[in-house]
Amino acid sequence: MNWVSEVVRPRIKTLFKRETPENLWIKCPDTGQVVFQKDVEANLWVIPGSDHHLRMNSSQRLKMMFDGGTWLDVALPEAPVDPLRFRDEKRYADRLKDARAKTGLRDAFKVGFGRVEGAPTVIAVQDFEFMGGSLGMAAGEAFLKGAETALDKRTPFVLFAASGGARMQEGIFSLMQMPRTTVAIRRLNEERLPYIVVLTNPTTGGVTASYAMLGDIHLAEPGALICFAGPRVIEQTIREKLPPGFQRSEYLKEHGMVDAVVHRRDLKMTVARLCRQLMRQPLPEAPAAEPAPLEPAA
Repeated sequence: MNWVSEVVRPRIKTLFKRETPENLWIKCPDTGQVVFQKDVEANLWVIPGSDHHLRMNSSQRLKMMFDGGTWLDVALPEAPVDPLRFRDEKRYADRLKDARAKTGLRDAFKVGFGRVEGAPTVIAVQDFEFMGGSLGMAAGEAFLKGAETALDKRTPFVLFAASGGARMQEGIFSLMQMPRTTVAIRRLNEERLPYIVVLTNPTTGGVTASYAMLGDIHLAEPGALICFAGPRVIEQTIREKLPPGFQRSEYLKEHGMVDAVVHRRDLKMTVARLCRQLMRQPLPEAPAAEPAPLEPAA
């Protein structure tokens, strides 16, 4: 036996073994470019060079939008769990449990109350990581709570939409959230409070058919898929090839469905400017002193 190769070398290898983190690098879906994750994170999860906008979770969105990255979480009401006792390959109750463990969220919505460039604002974010951001009873209740908070505080209501549509496991209960959210938007309109929608990738199905397309102003991130039925379904139905970029945010802007396509780095400034104009508030003259703390949301 060669004691140098069989005894000493394995021990040395074990002693100095280094493990590479799995999430150290990110590959751009558009160009295949491999980028250091920390560079992408510092760039608001936009790939440098290609400008491909990666998905952000709800906490990252709120941190990006609110001054100082701080806000007050709006307590969301509880909703019935698995009202139809649905089961396919797996029980719906188990799917919910897995999604909650994975994301740390109760459901697909997170609502925050804070300041955006000094102005109090309520922001609701759909988290695609939670069952594709699908719309169910809990998500409907969260949207209503966000709208009610904006009404109580007399602030604009900003929605970041990202969803695969209505949640099939809740059947008709999920579809009933479409008219309920529409009524909440009507109340905001009657009180002349701005409702601004930011469409992110993807926004589809029943969410697009309801509150995601009922905003006073519709912004969209570059390259976002915005549609009711996806392009593959349409191509299979009409048996024709769709034009390049069909149902992407730039295509929708050209055809009058979206007001502006805004790069992620400019979203906070753009939303703040629109809120000030719609609320008829003066522009800030200079960087103001630290604003007074906000009262907790009801």
